[in-house]
Amino acid sequence: MDIKMGAIVLDSDNSEALSDFYSSLLGWEKIRYDEEWIIVKSEKDEGTPLVFQQAEHYLRPVWPAEKDSQQQMLHLDFYVDEVAPAVEYALSLGAALSPVQLVDYWRVLLDPAGHPFCILPNKPPDGN
Repeated sequence: MDIKMGAIVLDSDNSEALSDFYSSLLGWEKIRYDEEWIIVKSEKDEGTPLVFQQAEHYLRPVWPAEKDSQQQMLHLDFYVDEVAPAVEYALSLGAALSPVQLVDYWRVLLDPAGHPFCILPNKPPDGN
């Protein structure tokens, strides 16, 4: 059996703004499929596309987890040559730096809909 990842789907109460964020962050094209769905994909069809679904009753996740709060369902990892400039770029697009950081050589951020994502170096520092 050959199973292939088709896309990663993120719910949001503002799929237009969230897809704009990831389109800018990744430099990928944005395609509106219909009123409910937006696709962000590489123009060269490299990588796994991100799909954004408008969700009427969307609850923003809380990270780190808090009891009786909407929990994250997933997070995305992005690999870069230099973490600090990539973090600054994400912040300029509307991301927020998480108040909790797990290690000193990568950063946890929150996208405009509250989904956590990480920016990591292509190569971790020696000893990690």
